Amino acid sequence: MWNQTYNPLNNETLSTIAAALPAVTLLVLIASGKVKAHIAAVIALIVANLVAIFVFTMPANMSVRASLLGVITGFFPIGWIVLNVIYLYRITVESGRFELLQRAIGGVTEDRRLQLLLIAFSFGAFFEGASGFGTPVAITGAILIGLGFSPLAASGLSLIANTAPVAFGALGTPIQGLSSVTGLDPYVLGAMVGRQLPVFSLIVPFWVVGAFAGWRGMMAVWPAILVTGVSFAIPQYVISNYINPWIVDIGASLISMGCLILFLKVWQPREIWLSPALRGKDESAALAKPGTLADKPQLTQQQLWSALLPWILVCVVMLIWGNGAFKTWANTIFTWNYAVPELHNLINKVAPVVPKPTPEGAVFAFTYLSFTGTGMLLAAIVSGLLMGFSPAKLIAEYGRTLKVCAVSLITISAMLAIGTLTRLSGLDATLGLAFAATGVLYPFFGTLLGWLGVALTGSDTSSNVLFGNLQKITSEQLGLSPVLMAAANSSGGVMGKMIDAQSIVVASTATNWYGHEGTILRYVFWHSIILASLVGLFVTLQAYVYPFTAMVLH
Repeated sequence: MWNQTYNPLNNETLSTIAAALPAVTLLVLIASGKVKAHIAAVIALIVANLVAIFVFTMPANMSVRASLLGVITGFFPIGWIVLNVIYLYRITVESGRFELLQRAIGGVTEDRRLQLLLIAFSFGAFFEGASGFGTPVAITGAILIGLGFSPLAASGLSLIANTAPVAFGALGTPIQGLSSVTGLDPYVLGAMVGRQLPVFSLIVPFWVVGAFAGWRGMMAVWPAILVTGVSFAIPQYVISNYINPWIVDIGASLISMGCLILFLKVWQPREIWLSPALRGKDESAALAKPGTLADKPQLTQQQLWSALLPWILVCVVMLIWGNGAFKTWANTIFTWNYAVPELHNLINKVAPVVPKPTPEGAVFAFTYLSFTGTGMLLAAIVSGLLMGFSPAKLIAEYGRTLKVCAVSLITISAMLAIGTLTRLSGLDATLGLAFAATGVLYPFFGTLLGWLGVALTGSDTSSNVLFGNLQKITSEQLGLSPVLMAAANSSGGVMGKMIDAQSIVVASTATNWYGHEGTILRYVFWHSIILASLVGLFVTLQAYVYPFTAMVLH
């Protein structure tokens, strides 16, 4: 048995700096733009192993096994999702259906700002609610690049838009994970998150359009942005507080899409914005495809349904695959749980992260039938067959997709290896304890702890599992509401999603902009910091100025 140690250098500052080295190495190398993402990830993984073994005293065999577990987990399920989303996208492009989809969206609006609202925010929120784990950025990034947006606009804005829905993603998985480690009622936690994020569901659509088109460009379409934000925020609040935390994103996104489409039937901006590149500096502007769809003939009803068919299939499949009952049934058919020898339950989390020594599990659950990526693959194959592809042609296209995605899959696996190792070695808990030592400022910094957790692990669920109990213990010691701070971990975490290395690689892959992960990271970084700080300020107001908003209703 090995017990984690959170202050191995007997100096909290030095121990915190040591714990931060792998994450800092990764981010600096990627942001420099001089090191390819997969090389940066491998270097950061080596640094993480060295720090875990030589500073945090983790046995070397445990460190290596934790890294290997992360590599495999990186491909199943995250890489598996990305691979099959890109496969579906390539099939629709090859068959000509994607060009029809472009024309269908152009039939709703040719204005690029409004297309961002419809695709990146509302449509992306649906996929976040149905499946999460990289799916929304992969799909919306691929659609936006197909519509002619510049790669930086398509990738960066998809990442920024995929924030407010994240805490309720994958049918409420982050809330369930938070409940499992804190012992708090998931309905109560969901309700609290539902009193924090609707404010940002109003802000984010304005933020996305402003980042794309500038202040004047944003204000020219403010009625549509307001309709999009309000029609998402109100259902998000109502469903999370009075129904359940599982269907929040699906309900809110469908209502938001419907309201925006209906509103655009009676209102259009005076000037149509056709530029597909960011208004400010856009290194990828030359790769954008400016133009108009106005000269194309209107789609027939048959063409419209043909264009929408693959995406309707994806929606249906994702709803099924995201359902807990289906997952349970699928896992009874095939489940292989591999408990990693000499690692599983042989590492103890200890106080003050947990009240009593708690073994850390290290199990690779190969539940391939219930993996979201498997559902995506099924949707792609069925769509391909319905579009007239032969089995041989489908297999050949899958081979080409594998070739295109190979480097990205290696990168994602290395990223997950870093996240798994930092969790099992206690590096991330050391960083968390540094945030927890901020006293009266804890509501602000505790929220940023959730942001840090997602930036490190790539998952709001993982961040909640990692820091949820620490939030509960610390808030109780400081006389704050444990429900408020546990929920703040999830709400703050959503703003870290855009800078986690996995999401950036997913975005670069979806937009065919390989090797430019550093540019994407530099673009979204300050958006992430500012939005996370705003969430922290809002939670601080809840804690000290408007405590009635933090009262438990259930």
